[in-house]
Amino acid sequence: MASYGGCDGVRTADDCQTEVRTAANDYFPTQLAPKENPFYLDLPFDDLNDAQAFATREKVVPWAGQSAYAGSAGDDTVSLMKNRWVRIRSNGQTCYGQIEDAGPGQYHDAAYVFGADDARPANKKFNGAGMDVSPALNGCLRFSDINGENDTVDWQFVEAADVPPGPWTKIVTTSGVRP
Repeated sequence: MASYGGCDGVRTADDCQTEVRTAANDYFPTQLAPKENPFYLDLPFDDLNDAQAFATREKVVPWAGQSAYAGSAGDDTVSLMKNRWVRIRSNGQTCYGQIEDAGPGQYHDAAYVFGADDARPANKKFNGAGMDVSPALNGCLRFSDINGENDTVDWQFVEAADVPPGPWTKIVTTSGVRP
């Protein structure tokens, strides 16, 4: 919450509650001005905190060999995943988001995240979800429920240069991981 700027929703006395987002304000939170991109998501590959994912990241992450990541293979302060862009489609909508965390339920599902054979998520929790999306992405993709588990997507990684202008580029997260 400190990096983002606070609660990405509605703050109550004891909690932060998810809020429905609409196109009227570009799907941004209504009670704070975020410091980082509100179009964020989690994928089930934690290349820093999961020992199995960390050990295999140089082999499975397609961009691991790019010059931007040269020498990072053994560096546990550099994520190969954080801030990468993803194109997500659902309900006739196409939206873009940046990876900010890992999950749900699994943290080294390389077959699902990077596989070429349309593998299903290894996660068995949360209706077998393969990603979590932020409230902004939830609204942009017109999901049926703000906290639901039944919406489906198709998605793929995209390079930053291939992300079209949209509400997802108003704030682009560039911060690294926190120690």
